[in-house]
Amino acid sequence: MIDKFTDVFKRFFESEKIAGLFLLFCTIISLIIANSSVGASYIHFMHRTINLSFVGVALNLSIEQWVNDGLMAIFFLMVGLEVKRELLIGELASFSSAILPVAAAIGGMIVPSLIHFAFNHGTPTQSGFAIPMATDIAFALGILSLAGNKVPTAVKVFLAALAIIDDIGAVLVIAFFYTSTISFIHLGAALGIFLLLLVFNKLQIKRLFLYIIPGIVMWYCLLKSGVHATIAGVLLGFAIPFNTRGRNISYKLQHALHKPVTFIIVPIFALVNTAIPLPGGSIANTLSGANALGIIFGLFIGKVSGIFLFPYLLTKTGKASLQEGITWRSLLGLGFLGGIGFTMSMFISNLAFNDEQTIITSKLSILIASALSAITGLLIFNINAYAAKRKDVQA
Repeated sequence: MIDKFTDVFKRFFESEKIAGLFLLFCTIISLIIANSSVGASYIHFMHRTINLSFVGVALNLSIEQWVNDGLMAIFFLMVGLEVKRELLIGELASFSSAILPVAAAIGGMIVPSLIHFAFNHGTPTQSGFAIPMATDIAFALGILSLAGNKVPTAVKVFLAALAIIDDIGAVLVIAFFYTSTISFIHLGAALGIFLLLLVFNKLQIKRLFLYIIPGIVMWYCLLKSGVHATIAGVLLGFAIPFNTRGRNISYKLQHALHKPVTFIIVPIFALVNTAIPLPGGSIANTLSGANALGIIFGLFIGKVSGIFLFPYLLTKTGKASLQEGITWRSLLGLGFLGGIGFTMSMFISNLAFNDEQTIITSKLSILIASALSAITGLLIFNINAYAAKRKDVQA
């Protein structure tokens, strides 16, 4: 089982490595277009409304909303499937292996949120407290891959587990803190469908379409309820049966979704959400506001502080110990890579604010903080590799 999981993770890491670099490419392209002569037309296109009607149900959403509420629900479905797999057979399946990644993830969520809250308490931008709490797994693993083959597998698994727990935290925050008005009729219908899917699971019904079709209806009900529709993806992922003894519909669906989500959906999300027109004046002035400072310090300083400090306290009190292959220096590097927010941070920015300029400033701050975090984390891992190489030569 351990060897099988290791092989699965290696394939996962290789694909995420390429995905992270492709995501970086799409982000750069989007920024170039948004700040070119066709930038205004490009941004206007993202706000065009597309009307769809099916069996009497009409939906009028902009292209940006179709991407953020629709396509990203598929992204969250894969997140739900990955989390369930990790809880059953992965790094989070046992208390001893899960305690440090869980502690690191919790620290990496709490400290950045507190930093942003400290900068923005009592201001209109206080609602952005959750923006710096997320880690982008594709970008983080993609940057880690640039450190070469000297990085132990245990370090890569730790980062993946940390980011997955981060995703759980982000989903909970979205559900509880970024829901304004609730339609209890639609919410009740969505929860009823989710319970029905759990009954299907309990009865060991393995026809995938019997989960997908109700899942689409659950998405629609959540969209109308006021709770963010992407939550439907996570709920559906948890409802689909997972058999630890071999291949199953959960495994097959996750495998089928991985490349489309990684190389189509998330890059489209990047193209839509990083179309950021740079401010005409001084960027320094734009980034000197409380919200921007809260995001930058939250991701670049808060993430590494929480990810490093919480496991450190656990080991010093004898509650846990570092896994083989992980050192305090590598954990420090992981802490900085955890500051690569991107996808989830951008997503939460759209939910936290209604003012377009505040959203743009938030996204620009995320890009800057993520770049600083990526460069620092990569530098630490390269220093570690150089030190290890010198040690081997001297030996």
